[in-house]
Amino acid sequence: MDDALPVLIVEDDALIGLMLVDMFDALDLPPPVHASSVAEALEQIDQKNFCGAFVDVNLGEEKGWPVAEALANRNIPFVFTTGGGVNVPPAFKDAPMIMKPFRIHDIEEAVQAFG
Repeated sequence: MDDALPVLIVEDDALIGLMLVDMFDALDLPPPVHASSVAEALEQIDQKNFCGAFVDVNLGEEKGWPVAEALANRNIPFVFTTGGGVNVPPAFKDAPMIMKPFRIHDIEEAVQAFG
């Protein structure tokens, strides 16, 4: 992972977001940037560069697809996160997915895969 570039976490549940931040700390990774909505995530992507992202599929009443599209357009790798029961659009059918509840090993592997 490029130490100069942070990871973006797109997660609308504050407790899950804090848990992910704690996992990054436990793994001795740089603190991630957090966004809790599609609009906030898109704003972050427009303002900063990221080495990768974790994108929750369900963001309140929205889906994370626009965020995934913006990341893909910038060649930023990402993984979807979900509690299950997801019907992924064809454009993202091959995107990696991490199921909730998260295991620290899965988070570590995903960040390492970002390069």
